[in-house]
Amino acid sequence: MTTVEAPPAQPEKPYRPTLARRVLAFLRNTWRGLTSMRTALVLLFLLALGALPGALLPQRALNGPKTDAFIASHGWWGTLLDKLEFFTVYSSIWFSAIYLLLMISLVGCLVPRLVDYVRAIGAKPVLTPRNLSRMPHYHRAVVKDSPDEVMAAANARLSRWRHTEREETGSRSLSAERGYLRETGNLIFHFSMLGLIIFFALGKMFGYSGQVIVQADGSQFCNAGILGYDSFDAGLRVDGTQLDPWCVKINDFKAQYTENGEPIQYESSIDYQSGDDLKTGTWRPYDLKVNSPLRTAGDRVYLLGNGFSPKFTVTYPNGEQRSMATQWAPVDQTTLLSQGATKFEPPGITDEAVRRTKELAVTGVFAPSAFIHANILTSAGPQLTLPAVAVNVMRGDLGTDNGQGQSIFSVDQSMVADGRLKQVARQNLFVGQTITLDDKTQIRFDGVQRWVSLQISHDPTQDFVLFFAITMLIGLGGSLLFKRRRVWVRVIPAEDPAGGTVVEIGGLARTDQAGYGEEFGRIAEQLASGRKGT
Repeated sequence: MTTVEAPPAQPEKPYRPTLARRVLAFLRNTWRGLTSMRTALVLLFLLALGALPGALLPQRALNGPKTDAFIASHGWWGTLLDKLEFFTVYSSIWFSAIYLLLMISLVGCLVPRLVDYVRAIGAKPVLTPRNLSRMPHYHRAVVKDSPDEVMAAANARLSRWRHTEREETGSRSLSAERGYLRETGNLIFHFSMLGLIIFFALGKMFGYSGQVIVQADGSQFCNAGILGYDSFDAGLRVDGTQLDPWCVKINDFKAQYTENGEPIQYESSIDYQSGDDLKTGTWRPYDLKVNSPLRTAGDRVYLLGNGFSPKFTVTYPNGEQRSMATQWAPVDQTTLLSQGATKFEPPGITDEAVRRTKELAVTGVFAPSAFIHANILTSAGPQLTLPAVAVNVMRGDLGTDNGQGQSIFSVDQSMVADGRLKQVARQNLFVGQTITLDDKTQIRFDGVQRWVSLQISHDPTQDFVLFFAITMLIGLGGSLLFKRRRVWVRVIPAEDPAGGTVVEIGGLARTDQAGYGEEFGRIAEQLASGRKGT
């Protein structure tokens, strides 16, 4: 007998997916991870964490000089934070990336949940489990009523629940479910959060804000273009050529203080016009206060701050006079001690070389409530009770025509360093007093005017942001107040010849079980006793 040996089995080749399959698997797994609720929560936490530097550190878009001073005072640490865009948080690459990933994650997470929710709304309650005794809540009783009577009582008791009755082998059952508003609130909350994020981003794209200082002596400001602003922060889709047209006229400014000099109320009486009023020249009055902005033409006008504009009159040797009141910046918000520079061009001089040697700048500090100690002027409080100035008169080339912009609150220090701008006089002046220069030029301190700082904000999405913020609260309330729970009732004819029905009742809380035990107990007691209460 010849034995034929079987050929040795060939080893199976390991499965090696193609490059395309591996790329698709990687993309699929990445998408699943990105669109999970856990990832969305992590990104939301990172977004809140990333916003902290924007609240704790100075931002260049809001206060550039303060940001530069912060960086300079912190050395290499400030330079590193600047390179990491911690002073431009909300426009940084990393913050924008978190923002975009959060939006993608929420959309990818919520859309499938919404589809499942719609399907669940239209579906019948789940089948009654075969063994109800395994449910967290279970009750069994034998009643004298017939199965039809028990089922009628169960339908009546659970009439406000989504329920359905089913025939089983040798028994009948009722499946009921309640608390769908919990999932409704959950979806409303998350979709509202998504809408809030989207419209907040759109507001940053199509909105703008700016600040402007206006003299409180009837001076006007018109929202005609960005050139009228002292600072302007435009959205990504705003070029400054299509601003909402309106005008305001600042008539006066009033400030109320406590005895200790603490501010109580700032108020400015203004007139404004927008829309058809611009064509007819109609002015409408309004009392502008700190917490009461003017809302007109889709913009909001806030009273942001205030200060003083010392008025000086320069009398030149030939008898010509020039008067000017330029706003000075407060350096002490408690006493409103201010500093600034009021600049004068000499009249009647056409020779540029000569003119550059005759320009004047009255610099120094202004005190609304003057207090002089050792010839040093300070302010005792913010009230305008005894105005005075400590002036340093500078003469020479102010550098105003060199093609570079300069602050209205100071002179170009490079001109001082080069010797082209020199100090020629220094003196403390009260209202009406005069200082005379070596060339017989006289400078008189005439008094002081008030100025106000306005902030103009335009956000076309603010109503949508408010709507989604409200619906977020509503959705959060719904997800916390309502509980998702299920109850099943099975009736089986009793084997006792005298009749009766075996009733099995099972309950399950799909979320938090707190409080459901009492409700289940009441339902079970009513069905076991044959009552039909609701």
